[in-house]
Amino acid sequence: MASKNKLSLLGVSAFCESMASMLNAGIEISEAASLMKQKGEHNGQLNEGLEVIEKALQEGSTLKDAMEKSGMFPEYALQMVEAGEATGKSEETLKRLSSYYASQHSLKEKITSTIVYPLAMIVLIIIVLFLMLKLVLPAFSDVYETLTGSLSQSSYSYINYAFLFCRIALIAMSILVVVVGAGYFLYGHGFKKQISALLSRFPAAANILENLALYRFTSAYEVYLSSGFMQDDAIVKAAQMCDHPVVNGKIEKAKKSMDEGNGFGRSANDAELYEPVYGRMLLPAERSGDMESTLKRLSDLLSESVMTSSDRLLGSLESILSGVLMLTVAIALLCVMLPLIGIMNSIG
Repeated sequence: MASKNKLSLLGVSAFCESMASMLNAGIEISEAASLMKQKGEHNGQLNEGLEVIEKALQEGSTLKDAMEKSGMFPEYALQMVEAGEATGKSEETLKRLSSYYASQHSLKEKITSTIVYPLAMIVLIIIVLFLMLKLVLPAFSDVYETLTGSLSQSSYSYINYAFLFCRIALIAMSILVVVVGAGYFLYGHGFKKQISALLSRFPAAANILENLALYRFTSAYEVYLSSGFMQDDAIVKAAQMCDHPVVNGKIEKAKKSMDEGNGFGRSANDAELYEPVYGRMLLPAERSGDMESTLKRLSDLLSESVMTSSDRLLGSLESILSGVLMLTVAIALLCVMLPLIGIMNSIG
């Protein structure tokens, strides 16, 4: 019986790395699956899938078919393993897949933190505003009412502006957290293209999304090449890993150039698939026959670019939201303190 759940990105990476290590040590593939099983309830899902894989391998199935029967692996991993088996490069392909899914996991964590951290900051602002409206401002309001009889008819009515300002800020922050939360939910439930198109309207997010799409394409293309695919076939399959309209258009242009007999390096440069600083790496690599290692380096550079841009965006959002929180509290407290200053002056 196949496992009902897919492995996480890190789980797929760990499986591929362990399997590659055992194959390198000369262990039979069916025995490798058996050795990977561990005792413990927390390993139940993985062990269940490994039992399916082990049984299928013992019955003569290929590793790709056995992994497919387990139901734990994404389609891309299955295609890569199948290509590796067909070309006799199973061990190398598994190593590349391990590196690929580990990088995918790191990028996913970085993108998630870029969304979740500002969302947590907004929630904090909402809590502070709620406490200001329910506890702090009413306490001051009661004191001033006692002293003046009626705030609305006194020179101490500034506190009413504090109530108004906090209410407006609270409503704005509440709408923002609903919009961000809904967008995050929809992104993971079938509306990825629509949300990405919306985010692409903002330059900072557009740069991250484009480099992320390029990274996924480049990584997939490199793994396909290392698994024995021809360049023309590899670019078609790797393009399926990219869902960015701008990048897809450039890939299609590069593919047409390759159909005319040009190599990937020249085609990618003519299509302006990569920024010039990256694209220039491909031409000498094409001439020297070192395309796979250059693509691996290019994937690493794109990954670093995405992470750097995400850190920069996260830092900007943190500064903006912290500023909003401090400004809101400062204005509210100023409106509260002005009547107190007036009272003290009248007494003095």
